[in-house]
Amino acid sequence: MDITSKVQQPKLLDRVRTQIRTRHMSPRTEKAYVHWIRRFIFFHDRRHPGELGTSAVNAFLSHLATVRQVSASTQNQALCALVFLYRYVLEKDLGEFEGLIRAKRRRNLPVVLNREEVEGVFAHLEGTNRLIALLLYGSGLRLLECLRLRVKDIDFSRHQIDIRDGKGQKQRVTMLPTSLVELMEAHLVRVRRLHHSDTAAGLGRVHLPFALDRKYPNAAAEWGWQWVFPSPTLSDDPETGQKGRYHWYPRRVQRAVKAAVRAAGIVKPATCHTFRHSFATHLLSAGYDIRTVQELLGHRSVRTTMIYTHVLNRGGHGVQSPADALRLPE
Repeated sequence: MDITSKVQQPKLLDRVRTQIRTRHMSPRTEKAYVHWIRRFIFFHDRRHPGELGTSAVNAFLSHLATVRQVSASTQNQALCALVFLYRYVLEKDLGEFEGLIRAKRRRNLPVVLNREEVEGVFAHLEGTNRLIALLLYGSGLRLLECLRLRVKDIDFSRHQIDIRDGKGQKQRVTMLPTSLVELMEAHLVRVRRLHHSDTAAGLGRVHLPFALDRKYPNAAAEWGWQWVFPSPTLSDDPETGQKGRYHWYPRRVQRAVKAAVRAAGIVKPATCHTFRHSFATHLLSAGYDIRTVQELLGHRSVRTTMIYTHVLNRGGHGVQSPADALRLPE
């Protein structure tokens, strides 16, 4: 018997994880894809996907839309996961999706707070959570973009923030609000003190992207690579098992913002991402060019940014209703 035939092949989901990590896709994408592939397998009574085809995928996706009544974005995420499975792991072509029942896609306008509401939320936030929320609103950052900032990404002299790990691994530059410079400097003094304490205890190393820890062995302990918002607790790196500090946990901010919105008496379903929506809307209402706002937000297309003109209720060209020019008797 051939020796190679005795070698056990990796399990399907392990092969999926390998292909995802080879392409440097995010851990959240990996978690979502594995979740949907596992549900697909259980939906078809644990049959191997290699034995199934387009009709089986259609049946699963239609089930999500008609029985589970998932949103269009959720169904599309499941579809992307299965396309990835067949294309890159099983190396099979799914062909055309005929008869697929798609979930109805709704176009929802983003939730936006006015300036008084923003101030009301900040009045009920404190500490690191407040500073993070201020950056979300003042710089238009996504929550994970903010939490993944490294010390070297903050340029105080130019009042700018370099986003190196944005959505889709895109990079961009956005503003550092002048009003937050002193707060950020004071915050980093405390972070540096914490870093020195960790280093003295034989810790102080952070996770580096890709293979930088092998290319630059000492970079993980350098000040410039430290998280701007480190976790208050130590934990083990899931990949290396090394003890250290990860960045501030997203759930901490989300819970604090939710409580602050409730305490401020705001009935809108505002979240951390609402600060980013408010950032864009308030810039456009102040007369800033939509292309500039597009670059600050990191949108690939200006059409994505134009949704905020609908929130302003004045159309894409700032059109004024003719009724506003009438002189009506009181």
